[in-house]
Amino acid sequence: MTYLDTAEIADWHAHVYFGAASRDAAWAFREAIEAHLGNILKLGRFHERLVGPHPQWSYQLAFGNDHFAEIFAWLTLNHGALDVFVHPNTGDSLRDHRDSAVWIGRSHELVLSALGD
Repeated sequence: MTYLDTAEIADWHAHVYFGAASRDAAWAFREAIEAHLGNILKLGRFHERLVGPHPQWSYQLAFGNDHFAEIFAWLTLNHGALDVFVHPNTGDSLRDHRDSAVWIGRSHELVLSALGD
């Protein structure tokens, strides 16, 4: 087996999933994320529609390798009933989303055709 160098990871994305019934909880969680982690991550738009490969409404969190452990741990302990999809960004979108991702909460089937790979 060939092992990849972790230096290939430019940064990370986490996507918080929600729907119409959990919208308010997702917004409250977003505010908590901003209050607790806003100085070490970038919050993306709050999408109340499907975007890219994501099968539910979502918003993105972008962060560097140096804050992965802290952010992942906080999300793991505080996500409540919301599901969070976390993946590295290496330049290989399909591998990043399909093979190198982790889930906090329940997993969902992604729309991989949206990645164009």
